Amino acid sequence: MGWPSLRQQAAWLWVAEGLWQTQRLVLLGYLGVVLSQHRTGGQAPWCVGLGCLVCQPDEPRVEVARQADGSYQATLCGHFTLAVAGDQPFRMRLLVLFLSLLDVPEAQRGSRRTRDGRTPFVRQMQLAEWLAVPQPHISLWLRYWHSGDWANLLSLRTPEVLTAEWVDRIVEVCATFPTWGVDRVYHYLREQGLAVTTAQVEQAMTQSGWRHLQQTLTERYDLRGPALALREGWLVGQLLGQVRALLDRLEAGQPLPAEVRTTLDDLTTLASEAGVPPPPPVKALPWLLRVEQVLLGDWQAVTDGQVRCPACGADQVGRKSATPRLKKYYNERHQVCEVAVYRYYCRNPQCAQGSFTHLPPGLLPYSRYRTEVHLLAVQMYAWGYSTYRRTGTALGVASLTAWRWVNAWGADLLPVAALFGVVKSSGVVGVDEKYVLVPKNDKPVAKMQRWMYVYLAVDVWTYDLLHIAIYPNNDQDSAATFLLALRAKGYHPQVIVTDLRQDYGPVLAQVFPQAAHHECIFHALQQAQKHVKEAYGPDYAAQYPAAEQLKQQIYRIFDAETLTLATERYTTVLALRQDYVQARPEAAVIFDFLERHWPRLANSIESSLIPTTNNTVERVIGRFDQHYQNFCGFESIAAAQRYLAVFEKLYRFTPFSQDAQPAVRGKCPLQLAGYDISQLPMATICAGLSIAWPVQTQEAARVPST
Repeated sequence: MGWPSLRQQAAWLWVAEGLWQTQRLVLLGYLGVVLSQHRTGGQAPWCVGLGCLVCQPDEPRVEVARQADGSYQATLCGHFTLAVAGDQPFRMRLLVLFLSLLDVPEAQRGSRRTRDGRTPFVRQMQLAEWLAVPQPHISLWLRYWHSGDWANLLSLRTPEVLTAEWVDRIVEVCATFPTWGVDRVYHYLREQGLAVTTAQVEQAMTQSGWRHLQQTLTERYDLRGPALALREGWLVGQLLGQVRALLDRLEAGQPLPAEVRTTLDDLTTLASEAGVPPPPPVKALPWLLRVEQVLLGDWQAVTDGQVRCPACGADQVGRKSATPRLKKYYNERHQVCEVAVYRYYCRNPQCAQGSFTHLPPGLLPYSRYRTEVHLLAVQMYAWGYSTYRRTGTALGVASLTAWRWVNAWGADLLPVAALFGVVKSSGVVGVDEKYVLVPKNDKPVAKMQRWMYVYLAVDVWTYDLLHIAIYPNNDQDSAATFLLALRAKGYHPQVIVTDLRQDYGPVLAQVFPQAAHHECIFHALQQAQKHVKEAYGPDYAAQYPAAEQLKQQIYRIFDAETLTLATERYTTVLALRQDYVQARPEAAVIFDFLERHWPRLANSIESSLIPTTNNTVERVIGRFDQHYQNFCGFESIAAAQRYLAVFEKLYRFTPFSQDAQPAVRGKCPLQLAGYDISQLPMATICAGLSIAWPVQTQEAARVPST
């Protein structure tokens, strides 16, 4: 109809005739199929899609049968449709696999068969044309299917095919340059002529595990240097997290699961590799056990004359040698004397002490000076606030010897918790820190390299020193470590009082979530005055009367006796913000400071438990400073740790002076906590009284259990 002239040509007449005859043959064939269906009792297939000419049912059906070899064969009959989104690579691959597995029974073709010897109904070239996918990609997906390579078959990061060779090359570049990201690796490979995409590089890094490895290495190590250097912050954070988990399970009475033990072992090994192995348990020295009997014994006289083990107190001993040794010592007149001593075995199977030297009462091994002289050194130096040089001069020994004697009463002796268990506490604990000079340390070179920080936890109402420790840095990790150590001693305070340091807030919420956090009002008022001075200048009282008035109004907030009145005054001050800030924008920091700290300042108003200030800890720090000034700095952190243990014992046993507050006058912190220490010789030494007591009665005294 479009070309009328074409119908007049002879060639077209022959073509039209042929098409007409073909149409007749198709129509006659279709009528024959209809008649045959009618004779067999079936219904005429008015549409081929309504049934299957082979199976003849008029409704679609699917059958799955298991073959003799264990495989499955699915038979599909009827008209089906399958819809797959074009932007889903995974679903598109499933469609390719499904169509590639379709077979026509007894179908044969002369073309090349597949890897498994089939002749699929849909060819790969046809699939490539339909789906606009390169035919080699389809062939590769089918190879993954036949080989069971699910990792590559199900890789969904990119629709492009990422071969194993490309993955190896990408990972090789990543390993060579571990700090490079996706973009830099991509550009580097493109410069080398490798036609990869950014998505393929990202897929290879994720699929190979390199992305996870890189993130882990970056988190744990500093990759910028020539060698892997462990990040101390990460290790400390992990160790503190494990300590919190261990304390939670210990307090709940639960055993450690295998995962926690594995993680803890990994961290312990990593810490050892980093050069910070955990210290081995310290074994008690026999002569220190004897000193503990003298200082902390129960003073029950032993008169049977038997030789007993200084570690366990058992009399199941045997002499090791029949030949005695001569022990030299100074008597009261400083004359050299000698006494025969013997070595003994301890036969008690429960005792870990193998052998020991039986010394007469009052004598110590490796020293010619009697126990009384050692105790005098402690009393003169610590109780008398003296120096090592003066102490050594008074006792006729070198200053280094006096230092060694005093430090022996610190970490080497039993801690106070071994005597009383967990010391009683009022539930209100003040925490603060003081910086001290430690010239010899391994801190990185910086402005504050020579300074370290002593943390103290003090019972606010009994003045008892619950915990003391020194740390190289004054940061959140140090605060968390200190509070975890306090918790490990068994303390669970109801209230914790601090200064205005921001590091304590998040740490307290983790370590002591049930405790109320109160900030010292005295420190807050000092800081408020500092902000006023910075905003208006040092002469603000004379030049800006409004600034002085604002400061006085802030002070009046905390002079209120009721929380209601304090809240009203606080609201009144905040209402002045717009006027003051509009007149002087620098004044905004004053109101921001007050608003930020108000919840942790107001909780002490009308409270009989929470104190307003942290002055108790400041007084203990003042007592510590009196001792610390004799040092002019600690030589090393180890020396500082030894003396902190000395200070803790001496402070807790030393009574307050007669001019102190009436509630604490003449009593030591342990007595204020509710303990009777009147029978302990340690209290006599710390009180500055005479130490002339019958030490010979303590030879067979039992040692307090650790």
